[in-house]
Amino acid sequence: MNYSRRELKDLAVAWLALGLAFGLLLSPISATRLDVVVSPEFAVLFAVSLVTAGVGFLGHELAHKAVAVHFGQHAEFRADYGMLLLAIAGGLAGFLFAAPGAVHHAGRITNRQRGLVALAGPVANLAMAGVFWALTPISAIASYGVLINVLLAGFNMLPFGPLDGNTVRKWSLGVYVAVAVPSILLALRLLGFV
Repeated sequence: MNYSRRELKDLAVAWLALGLAFGLLLSPISATRLDVVVSPEFAVLFAVSLVTAGVGFLGHELAHKAVAVHFGQHAEFRADYGMLLLAIAGGLAGFLFAAPGAVHHAGRITNRQRGLVALAGPVANLAMAGVFWALTPISAIASYGVLINVLLAGFNMLPFGPLDGNTVRKWSLGVYVAVAVPSILLALRLLGFV
């Protein structure tokens, strides 16, 4: 796969911004939260977030790109800088909604291929959740990696708007149900709702 200079910059900025946003979200509540950023503890939280949330994001987007390129598409990730700033602000405020950008692809493509491109991101997150789960006996960080990747898969499989689940549902209801139901239920279970 080829990457343009702009795409590499957008991927790096989005990875760092999400690491910062999740690091802020994980940090202890303080009077301003800004004082946390300069603490040594925050450096650890930032690193954990880069490894778990950041890698989950990169794997998700690069899976979309790989499948799109496999189907002969020109595909590139583009960061949404406004949404990245919102994610960081949300992390400072103690909540997070992250929509860092998307892989845009162009060229002739069938509905099935479009559905498979959309499915690739959440499936990559489920695979990464499995890898992190296998590492839980030897790493405390791994449980956070499981949670983040399951949440990314479950959220992206919701059947609304531009989310991956909506594209998959339009292509194949059977495939959608087979991936979305377990992803969403597992995410709700890890959050303590089920």
